[in-house]
Amino acid sequence: MRVRIDLKIFIFLALFYFTNQIKIYLIIMFFSIIHELGHIIMGLILKMKPNRLEIMPCGLAISFTTNMDDLNCKIKNGNLLELKKIFVAFAGPMVSLVLAILYTYIEPVYITKQDAIYSNILILLFNLIPLYPLDGGRIIKGLLHIEFGNLNSQIITNKFSNITMIFLTIISSIAVYSLKNIAIFLICIFLWVVTLQENKIFNNKMKMYELFDSKNID
Repeated sequence: MRVRIDLKIFIFLALFYFTNQIKIYLIIMFFSIIHELGHIIMGLILKMKPNRLEIMPCGLAISFTTNMDDLNCKIKNGNLLELKKIFVAFAGPMVSLVLAILYTYIEPVYITKQDAIYSNILILLFNLIPLYPLDGGRIIKGLLHIEFGNLNSQIITNKFSNITMIFLTIISSIAVYSLKNIAIFLICIFLWVVTLQENKIFNNKMKMYELFDSKNID
């Protein structure tokens, strides 16, 4: 399995350190790792092979090798692989939810109960944002793929992600002005970088579709 570190994480560490928010950032990163273990365990249960692990400023991201047998197994307009991706995407937030509930009854070690509950709820809500490639966006894309097919799922997911990002920017701007919290600003910038990268990938895929269709017409 390949491991990649997004160098922007060091910028985040420095900024949170100099703004005296490094403790909560490290706590969130710790629980993000546990959150990601939920994805990995579910993938292994579904007999998926981990391919790449990426360490990012807002947590970890795992990808799995595509199994051709899963692609050949049809489920409506999608395939078995899409169903497995939905379960894998859903597993992480469920781990965060379970931890948030457990820490209401169990006293954590080295950190406060409030920080443990707050961190897991924050990770849960953040990952369920309907923005691809966050867990929420992956779940929506998988469901759309099964219902409407691959091409339509990509088009709808891309539009939905951009609309979501616009609303998040508005909400984040109000929150930063009210709370004076740089963390909100940094997360919003990071999400915009991710969204723009996904837009580039999406546009390249659409060009390939158009090229393929034009060749078929010829």
